[in-house]
Amino acid sequence: MIWVAFLLLWSTSSLVQGMTDVERLELRYEAEDMFYHAYNAYMSNAWPADELMPLSCRGRFRGREPNRGDIDDAMGNFSLTLIDSLDMLVVLGDLEEFEASVKKVINTVSFDSDIVVSVFETNIRIVGGLLSGHVLAELVQAKQKGMSWYRGELLNMAIDCGTRLLPAFNSTTGLPYPRVNLRTGLQGVNSIQLTCTACAGSMILEFAALSRLSGEKIFEEKASKAMDVLWSARHRQSNLVGNVLNVNTGDWVRRDSGVGAGIDSYYEYVAKAYVLLGE
Repeated sequence: MIWVAFLLLWSTSSLVQGMTDVERLELRYEAEDMFYHAYNAYMSNAWPADELMPLSCRGRFRGREPNRGDIDDAMGNFSLTLIDSLDMLVVLGDLEEFEASVKKVINTVSFDSDIVVSVFETNIRIVGGLLSGHVLAELVQAKQKGMSWYRGELLNMAIDCGTRLLPAFNSTTGLPYPRVNLRTGLQGVNSIQLTCTACAGSMILEFAALSRLSGEKIFEEKASKAMDVLWSARHRQSNLVGNVLNVNTGDWVRRDSGVGAGIDSYYEYVAKAYVLLGE
């Protein structure tokens, strides 16, 4: 039976070929074209709005368009798409556009708004985008390929945004509330006490990086405590976590587990936090 299995494995693997250099380059250029199609359309038709509305080719500003419910909580009138795209410009080697875009972010984006936002989305896309932009700006500067004027402005913006998210952690357990007002904190939104595992457990990478880069320990401390609470709430036999829990009681509201929406990025962040932090 062993030799039969080996023969089957050999015959199958012989039909599988690695990607050729030509195919790899074709996919690389296709991905680059797709990025610039979206990026240029956004910058030409939507910036400084958060998103481009693809049918009307207009920018979507929070509060100016009909409310779409929870999906709009990812937006805060802070040029979301531009901040989220900064690192890709460096990956593609477009340092001139990267430098121009960093200046746009620094000169036009403010977080002092009376707007309720998703803590999860604002962390991974705004705080994360600013931090990656900061690290790459310093890298470009160190390699003397531009950004000679840069003095950590993106990091300062990340600290500002992260500080505005900190009130979300003022729950009984230390798990973050899912929503926060960028100007007033939990005022008016502390009644929203249910959060998904992914939302509560996907803060550690950005907040730990923010602490390590800024020297402000509070961000990593808050995110680490939330991770500890989630881990202690796992099922003791399977080690699996549920899907939705109450941030003040720590009780599961939905105990079903999986790797899909509501849980997925928790597992991602557990693995990546080990790589980044060694814990």
